[in-house]
Amino acid sequence: MKKMSTIRYLSIALLLFLLTGCWSSHEIEELGLTFAMGIDKGKETELEKKFNEMGGDYPKKDRITLIYQYVNEQSAGSKTTGGSSDQKSYINVYETGDSLHQINTEIALRKDRPVFSPHLKVIVIAAELLRTYSLGELLDQPLRDNEIRPSTLVLVTRGRARDTLSLKKTIEMPAFRLRKIAENDYKAKKILPPVTLAKLAGKMRSGSSYLLQNVAGANGEVKYAGAAAINGKTNKLIGYLDEKDLEGLMWINGKGIGGTVKSYDPQKQKVTAFGVESIKSNVKPIVKGNRLSFEVNVKSEGYLAENWNMNEKAFDDNFLEKAEKITAKTVKKSMEDITKKMKTEYKADLAGFGNELRIKHPRLWEKLKKNWDETFTDIPITFHVQIAIKEYGTVGDQ
Repeated sequence: MKKMSTIRYLSIALLLFLLTGCWSSHEIEELGLTFAMGIDKGKETELEKKFNEMGGDYPKKDRITLIYQYVNEQSAGSKTTGGSSDQKSYINVYETGDSLHQINTEIALRKDRPVFSPHLKVIVIAAELLRTYSLGELLDQPLRDNEIRPSTLVLVTRGRARDTLSLKKTIEMPAFRLRKIAENDYKAKKILPPVTLAKLAGKMRSGSSYLLQNVAGANGEVKYAGAAAINGKTNKLIGYLDEKDLEGLMWINGKGIGGTVKSYDPQKQKVTAFGVESIKSNVKPIVKGNRLSFEVNVKSEGYLAENWNMNEKAFDDNFLEKAEKITAKTVKKSMEDITKKMKTEYKADLAGFGNELRIKHPRLWEKLKKNWDETFTDIPITFHVQIAIKEYGTVGDQ
C-alpha cells in the first residue's frame, strides 16, 4: 500500500514537468490595446520624415497611411486612481508604407507597447483609396490575421480616416462612438445594417454590388452620412449615396424601424412629419415569358409626429387620410429617385433585387447573374406604398 502511494506521488511530480505553463505570455500592461484602425492615402508625417533622415527608412512605397488607435495608459491610470486628467483616453499612431503587416512591425520599433488587436472594434477606410485599390487588397491582412476578430465593423469615409478617429471630448474613445452609432437604427432609417469583416468577406465574393456605411469626421465630431457604393466584381468604389438616397433604398429593403418622413402639403407647403414604427416590404420578381419586371409593395405604420398646418384638425379622419397619402407619395418618390440613380448613374443593383430573383427564380438567376448589373438597368420596377397613421399624440383641435 505504501509502495503504491509512493509511485502515485512520483507520477504526479513527473507530470508537473510536462506542463507548458505560460512561458511565452505577455502582461496586458505590456501590450498596446488597439480599438480602431484607419486606412488613409499614403502621406508621411513630419515625424516619419525626420526618422527617415536619421536612418529609419526602409524599402517601401508610400501608398497608405495606417492609423492605430491605442488606449492612453496614462489617462486610463489616472482615472482608475481617482485622479483627473485632461489627456485624451486614446493615442493615434501613424505609419506610412505599402504593406499593412510591415507597417504593424514598424510600430514595434517605435512604441514600447506593440499593436495588440483582439479588441479591435472598427476599421475606417478612406473611400478615395478604393478608386485605386480594391477592398480585397486593403483588407487582406486583417482578414488573414487570427488576432483580429471577424466582428470588427468596417466603415468608409469620403474624407480622411484620421478625422473620424479624433473627438473633442477627452474621455471618449472614437472607436466606441463609431460602433455605438450603428445601434441608433431604431431612431434613424439612414443607418445601414452593420457590415463586419465576416459579412464583408461574403459580399466581396458574391459578385453583386453592395453598400458600406459612410462616416464623416469634422472639427472633432463624427456623423453617419450616407453610404459608399462598391462594385461587386472589382470591389472598388462606384460612387456615393447621400442620406436621402440611402433612406429611399432602406424603404425598398424594408430596413429600419425608426426615422421620420417629412412631407409638404401641396397647397400650403406646410410640414407634416410621420414617425415610422414598422415597415414591411415585399419585392416580387414577375416573369412573363422572356420579360422580367419587379413589383415593390411597402406597408408602414406609425404616428403623426409633427404638423405645421395649424388650420388642420389633427384628430380629424379626413386630415389623417390626407397626411397618409402625402406621406406615401413622399416615400414612393424617394424609392423611385434612388432606383433611377442606380440605373443611370451607378449602373448597379445596390438594393438587392438580384437576390430576390435568385431566391424565387433560381434558374433564371443563373442565366442573368454574370451580367446582372447591366441587365438590371433595363428592368421595369413599379412601387406601391400604403401608410397607416395609428397615433396622433395628444395635441389637436377637436
